Amino acid sequence: MSHRDSHDVIVVGAGASGLAAATALHAAGRDTVCLEARDRIGGRLLSAPTSNPDRALDLGATWFWDGEERVRALAARSGIETFDQHLAGDTLLQETTGTHRLAGNLIDAPSRRFANGSQSLASALAAALPTDMLRLNTPVTAIHPAGQGGLDLRTPAGTLHAGHVVLAVPPALALESIDFGDALPADLVRLARSTPVWMGAIAKVVARYPAAFWREEGLAGAAFSRTGPLQEIHDMSGPDGRPAALFGFAHARTVRPGFDKAVTAQLVALFGPAAATPDVLHVQNWSTERWTAPSTVPHLADYSLFGHPLYQRPTLDGRLHWASTETATDHAGHIEGALAAGERAALAVLAAPPVPNSSGITVTTTSR
Repeated sequence: MSHRDSHDVIVVGAGASGLAAATALHAAGRDTVCLEARDRIGGRLLSAPTSNPDRALDLGATWFWDGEERVRALAARSGIETFDQHLAGDTLLQETTGTHRLAGNLIDAPSRRFANGSQSLASALAAALPTDMLRLNTPVTAIHPAGQGGLDLRTPAGTLHAGHVVLAVPPALALESIDFGDALPADLVRLARSTPVWMGAIAKVVARYPAAFWREEGLAGAAFSRTGPLQEIHDMSGPDGRPAALFGFAHARTVRPGFDKAVTAQLVALFGPAAATPDVLHVQNWSTERWTAPSTVPHLADYSLFGHPLYQRPTLDGRLHWASTETATDHAGHIEGALAAGERAALAVLAAPPVPNSSGITVTTTSR
């Protein structure tokens, strides 16, 4: 097999976990490529640009918290501006009997956000890698053990070979979209098919306004709702309130014709007439993202499976490594968990014994 289509490691997925794994493997001198099914990097790190090129609004992951040192360090060394989540003001509670104002912010905890959106983290990781390491629009459709060791990966562009594979996509999505034949252990198949996809069954709605008018009324932009369609709402304004925005979460199943109007009506009922005319209303339905959510995502609800011990152990003769935020033992579902899972998988690859090449000769790759 030629050098062109055979690599030490292939990372499947260029979200936070995949890029973290690729970064660590590249730094260790391993011949690595990262395959991404989408036409962009970032996965669930997705940010919508605004008229200010240095500001963006997050349609996916939004916050990081104290103790999440990987995220903090990545932002710091990449020169990514972060700022505190707005907390000041009162909370609104929407019930069938009406809207009630509750003293203080009862939803948000101290956290930080990214001035130019969380996708800037993915961009920073990718920018430090050789351009030929990242291959967009390259979904993996099958992974099978190879006769001489390692794994073969089938893509629409052809078959590649790798000594190791880092699977940096949600486990349930991997089992639905990638053919493993009967190579995976039955208990691992059951686990992966049952593991929820973080954000996979929700829609995130972001409404951008000319000004954060709710703050002038002493409101935090925070709201609970028992009537919907948005179940919880938060202030998503940028530093110093610019750009001004509110965002909320809805069950993906509620997104149907007329959803936009229902959201706007809810925001008016909560925050008054000024909420009636957002400059932009973004609706990001993650359940319809082909490369995030499997068809089974509405039925996956056992979050205790996150970080399961089976995900910590490589499979397929120690050559297949799990690395998505769902597999993290700490901070699962967070950006921190994604980075940690990617690093863990990379360390497992680096600690593994060498794999025979296509001629059956054992080779060991050293740092270049």
